[in-house]
Amino acid sequence: MRFGRTRTTGAAAVAALALLTGCSGGDGGDGGAAPQGLPAAEICGGFAREAPVAAALEAAVGGGRFEDDLSKPDEALAGLRDAAAPWADTYRPQPVRYCGLRPAGGGAEGVAVEVAAAGKGPYLGPELAPSVTSYRSGIEAFSSAGLAKLYFSCRLPAPARAIVVQTSVRGPAGVPDADPEQPTRLITLANAAARHVSAELGCAGDGLAKGVPAETKG
Repeated sequence: MRFGRTRTTGAAAVAALALLTGCSGGDGGDGGAAPQGLPAAEICGGFAREAPVAAALEAAVGGGRFEDDLSKPDEALAGLRDAAAPWADTYRPQPVRYCGLRPAGGGAEGVAVEVAAAGKGPYLGPELAPSVTSYRSGIEAFSSAGLAKLYFSCRLPAPARAIVVQTSVRGPAGVPDADPEQPTRLITLANAAARHVSAELGCAGDGLAKGVPAETKG
């Protein structure tokens, strides 16, 4: 009789433990579901892998995990390679979304990185200059709280012809111009994406900064 009671008590304990585990999910109450999205280091080929770039992306968007939003990296790179062939002065290739990101799980807007071949500069007109911050990277780089643009020279290995690549980063809407850090966040993303594109194309002499581009004073 004692043996039978011990088995009954043990079975009850196992059942109770199973019930508690099932209620809690066994790992904090989320049922063991994998987290949504990807971390900054793994999105869009890893262009935001470096810590300063990942931090800029997370702060710009307001989240730490991301989902793809209509990225077309192969099409974007193919367009840049095609631009190495001579084209008329009146022809302007349309930007292609190299990387689109939104916060995992929905919510706030994300960022869009676009690339295109550009004509000759200068690219920052006098009417726009007072409303943006300029940076040292590539040929020309500048940013507001909503849009960053960076231009760099790319000499392709074949055909051996230099093109100018425009890299644009459009940030979430509604960020006030009074936020002094948002322009630097966006130009950091533009610079990192430009470096990634340059490496993919095999560009020589891009003149791109490493890490966070420095502001141009004066």
